[in-house]
Amino acid sequence: MQALSGLPLFVVHLITVARAITRANRTPAARVAWVAVIMLLPLLGVIAYLFLGETSIGRRRARRLKAAEDRTVRPNHAAYAPVVIEPEVAGQFELCRSINGLPPVADNRILLLGDPEASNDQPTLDSDSAIDSLVRDIEQAREHVHISFYIWLDDNNGGKVAHAVADAARRGVRCRVMVDALGSRAFTRGPRWRQLREAGVLLVATLNDIPRLGHLAVGRVDLRNHRKIVIIDNRIAYCGSQNCADPAFRIKAKYAPWVDIFLRCEGPVARQAQYLFLCTWIAETGEPLEGLAAAEPAPERFQPGSVAQMYGTGPTTPGNAMSNSFVDAIYSARQELVITTPYFVPDEAVLRAVCAAPRRGVETTIIFPERNDSWLVKNTSRSCYAELLVNGVSVYEYPLGLLHTKSMTIDRKTALIGSANIDRRSMQLNFENNLLVADEGVVAAVRARQQGYLDVSLPVALDVVTAWPLHTRLVQNAVGMTAPVL
Repeated sequence: MQALSGLPLFVVHLITVARAITRANRTPAARVAWVAVIMLLPLLGVIAYLFLGETSIGRRRARRLKAAEDRTVRPNHAAYAPVVIEPEVAGQFELCRSINGLPPVADNRILLLGDPEASNDQPTLDSDSAIDSLVRDIEQAREHVHISFYIWLDDNNGGKVAHAVADAARRGVRCRVMVDALGSRAFTRGPRWRQLREAGVLLVATLNDIPRLGHLAVGRVDLRNHRKIVIIDNRIAYCGSQNCADPAFRIKAKYAPWVDIFLRCEGPVARQAQYLFLCTWIAETGEPLEGLAAAEPAPERFQPGSVAQMYGTGPTTPGNAMSNSFVDAIYSARQELVITTPYFVPDEAVLRAVCAAPRRGVETTIIFPERNDSWLVKNTSRSCYAELLVNGVSVYEYPLGLLHTKSMTIDRKTALIGSANIDRRSMQLNFENNLLVADEGVVAAVRARQQGYLDVSLPVALDVVTAWPLHTRLVQNAVGMTAPVL
């Protein structure tokens, strides 16, 4: 009798395993991990798969997003100078072009924001001055302001931006604000959200619903719009790791300050950021703005202009595109590779690429925050330290706050900056945006910012890692094993 009662549960396990194995766009490691979870944890494994096993944003939303991407007209860059890219970096741009169909473009002016006089022990100034620059540009907007932030807090910086946007809307500027429903949940329930709405700002909290079977959530309940993009008058764009918040980041104050990077872009690449914003906005609202990214403002040519390219990925993007862009950039390095990331949960391809770089003669450095706001990510990252160090990667930990900057510089020729972490969330689950830049001045500025982090960071030695006690390594490696299902 007991055997018969267990038969239905066993059948449910087999059906769930079959689903996990046949799900598209899943790595072999993730398939194996899910099979182990489902079969080794009676019933609990099935429940875990139901809530975390699939990255569906819902069939209707996926159809709307695909339709928006198909209808939205990509920018026409024919009026600008031809792009000249060195052969050794051309492959990076070509791969990123395949993701959204957005090509590299010249004639841009790109500025790394932050106080150049700030000392290394005052990293908060970079974020504050970046927000001040954004507010000034919003105050001068004439046609529209488009904002997409993962986290918007009702603090000093968040309030300044909200006031500027509300004032712009009152003077007739069309303002559209899109935030993540989870990341900005306190903001959307507070007085600032009402202030923006009453001023005439169009508001959207993205991914505020999830696929359901009756009243139960199905698939990942934690898919997020992690992008950080601002576009003003189709002419200026901001992008980077910066959320709309103070560096003190009061919701996780014990890890503060949050240390970020933000770029101000003028030129045709701003309309590529516009394209990424519009695809999501149109999918969420249905507002007919399909031609706005292609609208040509008065052409401005900045000499010498930066070559740049924007691209974005999400849970509906096929083929592990974000991972591929990281892997390609890493393998393109010939002399030097410097990476900063707060969350390092690499897939097999990225980890292999990073470990192979020093063996190819590339001086490879990674800087992590010493204190991480995620216990899971901290232990998963540290489970990789021994392998990184054995292969010749220099590993550092930044002690002055949560180093939230997501940056990569390759041979001091190209830089990759954006919202995407080198973790499975950014590579497979979240909507993200990155900027690839080939410009000596811009790359030098990013590299100098990385060097500022490096100068105050603490090196991690292999003998220290190998001397970690057994229980520490056991926890780290056990947590690291769960990475494919996180």
